[in-house]
Amino acid sequence: MWRMADFELTRRPRRLRQNPALRTLTAETRLHPADFILPLFIADGLDAPREITSMPGVYQHTEDSLKTICHEALDAGVKAIDLFGVPLEEDKDATGSVAWAEDGILNRGIAALRDEFGDDLVIIADTCLDEFTDHGHCGVIRTDSRGNEYVDNDETIKLYCDMAVSQARAGAHMVSPSGMMDGQIGQIRKALDNEGFDDVVIMAYSAKYASKFFGPFRDAVGSSLKGDRRTYQQDPANVRESLLETELDIAEGADIVMVKPALPYLDVLAKVAETSPVPVAAYQVSGEYAMMKAAGANGWIDFEETMMESLVSIKRAGADQILTYYAIEAAKQLNG
Repeated sequence: MWRMADFELTRRPRRLRQNPALRTLTAETRLHPADFILPLFIADGLDAPREITSMPGVYQHTEDSLKTICHEALDAGVKAIDLFGVPLEEDKDATGSVAWAEDGILNRGIAALRDEFGDDLVIIADTCLDEFTDHGHCGVIRTDSRGNEYVDNDETIKLYCDMAVSQARAGAHMVSPSGMMDGQIGQIRKALDNEGFDDVVIMAYSAKYASKFFGPFRDAVGSSLKGDRRTYQQDPANVRESLLETELDIAEGADIVMVKPALPYLDVLAKVAETSPVPVAAYQVSGEYAMMKAAGANGWIDFEETMMESLVSIKRAGADQILTYYAIEAAKQLNG
């Protein structure tokens, strides 16, 4: 049996770093374009794509520009997108009813992509009400006996079920419940199965934190939120809570689980990946993207290299899939 003292080790690591070919040959973590999921936004009432001010290079899309960017993604090797809908302000109401309307913006976008791409592109639909409610919360608001507002968990799940079924009917391959209601995965699975959509995949936002890194996303979807979501999203101080939430979601039928955000929660991602029997996704969220983009624009960092380093770190921590706004650019870099 060899002992470390038997070897001259001083220069061994550096010998494997001396040129790009050797570094590539011995890399322990590898990214591939098929690892990426591209989040996209389709907005009602647009006649041209509209750049999101706090996320330079990311757009709210029309139906036509949505198809165009999806073709670009596929050409680069990105085979999955996660679609969010941005309704007209006048279409928002207390329950977010346009979210499950057949002619609502999100379901129209799903249907257009399924017609365009069939099964060549995995179409994931965000299954949450925050973009569609006039109060910006992820569910039905009630008032308790002391006059405090809260999100009614069970009533909200009923609407999530309606939304998921409508998305499956529109052509989504996968639904992605992100509202963090207790028991939502089991009820959505049951609703989909009852309607004959037992082949529709569920990607659960299992470890979703009440994070300030979500700020630019609220610009992207035109959120009406006043306040925060700390009563139903997870406390950034906790890890065991995420492991419990993940375990519960898997028991209820989640096919993929997710950690969100990614970079500030790599420790959580690693722990979830160590124990999960199903694939684990991580979402590099809007704030992560926007900070690196801003620092790059100011010349403080090399944006492209920093972004690729961040994606490697997420993969190294255990992510099987990475949701990132940089998916197409990263895929093109990997393709050379």
